[in-house]
Amino acid sequence: MDKAIVARPVFPPGRRIVAVSDIHGNLPFFRALMDKIGLTPNDNLVLLGDMLEKGRDSLALLRHLMELSKTHTLYPVCGNCDGLVLRFFETDELDGRFFASYLPRHPESTLRQMAREGGFEQWDDLPRLRRDLRSAFPAEWAWLKAMPTILETEHLVFVHGGVPSLDNMEELDRWKCMKNDDFLGQGRSFHKWIIVGHWPVTLYDGHIPSAAPIISRKRKIVSIDGGCVLKVDGQLNALILPSEEAVDFAWTAWDGLPAARALDGQEASSDSVNIRWGRAALELLEEGEEFSFCRHLETGRELYILNEYLRQGPSGLECEDSTDYCLPVSPGELLTVVRKTKRGFLCKKEGVTGWYYGRLWDIME
Repeated sequence: MDKAIVARPVFPPGRRIVAVSDIHGNLPFFRALMDKIGLTPNDNLVLLGDMLEKGRDSLALLRHLMELSKTHTLYPVCGNCDGLVLRFFETDELDGRFFASYLPRHPESTLRQMAREGGFEQWDDLPRLRRDLRSAFPAEWAWLKAMPTILETEHLVFVHGGVPSLDNMEELDRWKCMKNDDFLGQGRSFHKWIIVGHWPVTLYDGHIPSAAPIISRKRKIVSIDGGCVLKVDGQLNALILPSEEAVDFAWTAWDGLPAARALDGQEASSDSVNIRWGRAALELLEEGEEFSFCRHLETGRELYILNEYLRQGPSGLECEDSTDYCLPVSPGELLTVVRKTKRGFLCKKEGVTGWYYGRLWDIME
């Protein structure tokens, strides 16, 4: 068992702390979010893991962060996806049971981006690929290797997945700190604030799809993974603290979607379903041109699903994250638009996704 690496920096008083999690190689979102919050060299930027993998620009993002760390104060924490990239550099123990099948199926992988740039893509000889990557990318390897598993200060603990306890954290299993699924669902509470990513927050609510950070003041846990790259309506969240000891958390996000202003009011749904990853099995009831009428097998709920969101999974029909929730909207409010359909608009408001059936300025004038 590899043990967790715990770093204990001292954040200067009165300096803003910004935490960003699960960028997943989305360099445009990261740049836009940093512009939106006005990141300065005086800020403490905590990168809460899973900077790499799944997105198209992992290598470019990694290099951008390496350059940013020369002029700004960065504290990168290792996530499970970053850890997998590092493991390939460090050891061959996962070659047969993971990388031999993973790399051929994932051209967007950081390792394959490196291999393409170096001109040595070969999947039948992973030891040779490892030697080539080590030789060609020593600076990137060293930057990844330097990342701790946990960042602890007087009042805060930053970890990608989660921890079972704050006692003897150096003795914890490193991988289980990085990949700790459903951390909020485990019922734990802490005497310091635990700030985590890894598990997209929309997975926690069975009724309303929300990518907004979840702040549990009673349990002192903040979960901030907005589903960037992974979700059609995902966003990159930034949790903002004015100083290390502050408890007045704020957040902002970037979702890259077009904005439009609502012309009509609408009441929120009183009852709705949030169909999400792992709980998305469907029965097709009636196929349509743009939407199909389906039954969600877990809840029995019948609703219309966008055809472009339907797919065949290992066990049958399933869908991308879908909902029948209607957003509460007042005239003049600004929404971002996920999809324009003949039935209405799938929109977002303050991180929450739902349907809007009124008129939108600039979309419907």
